[in-house]
Amino acid sequence: MPELNHFDSKGNAIMVDVSNKPDSSRTASASASVLMQPATIQLIIDNGVKKGDVLSVARLAGIMGAKKTPELIPLCHPLALTSVKLLLTCDTRKNAIEIISTCKVNGPTGVEMEALTAVSIAALTVYDMCKAVDREMHITDIHLKNKSGGKSGDWSAD
Repeated sequence: MPELNHFDSKGNAIMVDVSNKPDSSRTASASASVLMQPATIQLIIDNGVKKGDVLSVARLAGIMGAKKTPELIPLCHPLALTSVKLLLTCDTRKNAIEIISTCKVNGPTGVEMEALTAVSIAALTVYDMCKAVDREMHITDIHLKNKSGGKSGDWSAD
């Protein structure tokens, strides 16, 4: 099992030194779900939520969240993201908003945390915009779907 690399020999938390790592093209995707009442998802589909277009606002919030990841997670490196995409879909069979993010960078470290932050912030935004009509929503199944690039190569949850 690989060792944790965010600690020095004395057990102090550190930012990993990536200054000697070569830049490479890196991509990561993550997903999340927001489960809700059938009436809530119908409101979203009908664009009837008083705060506005839930999916568009959540998409923008997710993009902004990815860009703010190093401000939110203490040991993350600031990255020059080259792409952040979010796909939000209404699944009326599951009464859920399904969220998928894909982040890209050409750099010395990966974008997994940015992809996870993007779906988390998008899901929180859906919750915030709909909480007046549905306080029983559940944000669930936040996970990394896949990543590519870097020394450790490609990985997929599927």
